[in-house]
Amino acid sequence: MELPARLRQAVDAMLEGTPLVALRDAGKALSQRYRAEVRDGRLHMASDLAVKAYLAQRLPATYAALRAALEAVAIARPDFSPRSLLDIGAGPGTALWAASETWPSLSSAVLLEASAPVCAAGQALAKGSAVRCEWRSGDATIFPPDVQPADLVTIAYVLDELPPAALPKLADRLWALAADTLLVVEPGTPAGWRRILDMRARLIAAGGHVVAPCPHEAACPLIEPDWCHFSRRVARSRLHRLAKDADVPWEDEKFSYFAVSRQPASERAARVLAPPKAGSGKVTLKLCQQDGKAAERLFTKRDGNAFKAARRADWGDVL
Repeated sequence: MELPARLRQAVDAMLEGTPLVALRDAGKALSQRYRAEVRDGRLHMASDLAVKAYLAQRLPATYAALRAALEAVAIARPDFSPRSLLDIGAGPGTALWAASETWPSLSSAVLLEASAPVCAAGQALAKGSAVRCEWRSGDATIFPPDVQPADLVTIAYVLDELPPAALPKLADRLWALAADTLLVVEPGTPAGWRRILDMRARLIAAGGHVVAPCPHEAACPLIEPDWCHFSRRVARSRLHRLAKDADVPWEDEKFSYFAVSRQPASERAARVLAPPKAGSGKVTLKLCQQDGKAAERLFTKRDGNAFKAARRADWGDVL
């Protein structure tokens, strides 16, 4: 997956003239804070250089994860055509770009972000967008009192920055603002998955219908050290490779997510939970099934069309 051409061009223009050494150093500092899940009250992107490092190194991967999760929602809810978006902890507008690429129906967006340099970058990147954007100062802990509900509410790579005690109240508030669907995306780590599970359980109890990735509302069937996460391959541009001092022209972004809606999914199908294991005339898929159980299933040529579908399926797909 790649960034939309217009976004990639805008990012390249914004980064022009910034020394690569500075981008690399700032990117390393940013990654260390994210990986350590630092919660010291400081903004991760408090400077223009930190924002540029994020655009160069992390934006493609976070965009890919959000786009993949939103595409899963669109498949589960083909009747859903959101017109309004509310994004919490919006960063430079990653969810805005992913949602507008997924649903051309999107016409307005409110983006809450606490960092002034990030807001400035997001506004510059979104110039000329067909979506009417309103950038507001705020984050997952400080909501402006006049924020209105939206068809689609998103919060991505934010929960890991908050103390666990804050998550139940945040879940309730997010659900109250979701006129139709709420999407939560977290890093694809065991800790990210556990945060997803806590939010999922609370929102199901509040009456929400899980539309993705789970094909059921039962407890997650996976048992640690296993955990539910997915991967999306991201194509690295030349600048992306140079900023990360990388040789490989791609990277794999691991993420966990769930989407809950006020409307049930139109159709539920088993989800592929791991890379397929293919052999001569056979393929084995690890599936999360509609009955709430996870199991490996072997498909062979004798299964006819089911085998053909299994051969085409990839990690994260529905079967």
